[in-house]
Order: sequence, then structure tokens, then C-alpha cells
Amino acid sequence: MDPSKVNVPLMKDLTIDNITENTVAINSQSSDQRLTYVMERLVTHLHNFAWETRLSTTEWMAALNFLVRVGQISTDVRHEFILLSDILGLSLSADAIDHPKPLASTEGSVLGPFHTHEAETLEHGDLMSQDTAGEPCLIVCTVKDIKDNPIEDVKVDIWETDSTGHYDVQHEDRTGPDGRCSHIRFLPHDGPVGQLLKLLNRHPWRPAHMHFVFEKKGGGPFDYSLIVEFVPADVEIAKKYGVMEGGKVLKYDFVLIDEKETERLRDENALKALKVLGRKVKLLNHLPVPDLD
Repeated sequence: MDPSKVNVPLMKDLTIDNITENTVAINSQSSDQRLTYVMERLVTHLHNFAWETRLSTTEWMAALNFLVRVGQISTDVRHEFILLSDILGLSLSADAIDHPKPLASTEGSVLGPFHTHEAETLEHGDLMSQDTAGEPCLIVCTVKDIKDNPIEDVKVDIWETDSTGHYDVQHEDRTGPDGRCSHIRFLPHDGPVGQLLKLLNRHPWRPAHMHFVFEKKGGGPFDYSLIVEFVPADVEIAKKYGVMEGGKVLKYDFVLIDEKETERLRDENALKALKVLGRKVKLLNHLPVPDLD
């Protein structure tokens, strides 16, 4: 960058009382209004956190080193930062803000750190699990809109852990998607996020669940993490689907909304929430920025 072309904003002589003000000022030169707004709020809240907790330099360095380790263990099939975001509740918060749902629809969830895009395509009724130690489970679901109309041509992506509680991408002998799946579930805790869980005296277990992603051209994807509740296959189900009577069946009716309805709700909720906070904003590409007019 040519120093002669740098437009430095008016800065105050740095004191303990104007660190935040000066930082916000020097970061406020981008032409991207949304980036400027996000950075202003991030710096303000981050500095307030440091002052409120009286953050020590030892704690500050420990946090930075922790983030370094989170990055070091991450790979193309393991995103430790997503896991960190999950245990902090940030993933669910961001998803709830960005993908609001009306009461009549199925509540969304987060994608999680072990989803991949290389799973093989299967037909209805195909066996997706190759885990010989797992128990067979029949999944019977419907996908409809809020007016109870079936939604056609939806691609359904399903994944789950195997009988040892691991996703296939966690196995060292994995060379590709191998369909190992069951319904045991725990948060991966063999890395820095797992160490943090121990310090917090938190267990890594989650309720047994399956991941579903529904994708339709012009209307998705929609992510769901469904807590599993099995029912035994009755005579009718067993005969219809060719499964053992009394075997495990997962039945659920998913209700989805389209992208236009999601955007409408997101805009409405954003303006309402920020008005309560006393902030004058406008929406730019469905995201709030300060309204300076």
C-alpha cells in the first residue's frame, strides 16, 4: 500500500480512556458498510469484555495459544473452530438469526464439524450403513411446506456416527465415504475444545440424533439435527418396507419454508430487535448497517 494514499482518520493521543474509540476510528475506513459496522460492534464488545473481566495478560496469551491449537488440529474434514463455536452457543445463535422459522415449520440446527460433500448418492430404500456392529434402522419421513403440500425434487443428505460414536471421517483407515453410521453421539473431545470441556466440567455427550440437510434448487439448503426417538416396526411397516417386525423405525414429518419467507422473517426480526436496542439502522442485502441519513 502506498503510504501517500493512506487516509488516516483524526486520532486522539492514546490514553487508557480512548483505546476503544481510537481502534474503532482506525478500523472505520472500509467502503464496505457492513464490515465497518461489524468491526465497530466487535471491537466495542471485545474491549468491554476485557475491562469487565479485568482480563490478565496471562489469560490473554492462553486464549491466543488455545486458538492456535484449534487451528492446528483442523483439517479439510475436521473444523475445530465450528466445534468451538458449537460449545459456545454461537453456532445456534447465528443459525437462528440467519434462518428464522415460523412456529408451523421444523426448527433448524447447525451443520456440525464433520459434514462432507463426498457422500455417494443412494436411491430410496437403499442401505446407507456398512457398520456391521450397528443396529438397522428404517427412516420414514415426509417433507412438506407450511401449507401441508409435499415438496418435490428435494435432495436429502443424512449422516450420523457409527456404533463406536465416531463419524467416518474420524477413522484413520478411511479412504472415502464408507457409510459407517449408528445413533450414538458425543462431541469430539480429543482436541483443544475437548480440553476446554474438561476445564468447564462439561461432558461431551449429546442426545442421540441424526443430521438431515434438505436442498432444493431456489430453496435451500436447510440443516436439521433431529433427536432420534425410535418406534418398533409394526406388521404394516415391516410388510411395506421389507424390514423385521419390531425393528427400529424413525418417523418424522419435516415442514420447510422457502428462501423468500426466510428473508422476510430475517428482515423483520432484525429491524425489530435493533429498534429495541435503540439503534437506527437500515438493511443492506438483508443485513443491518447504521442509517446515517
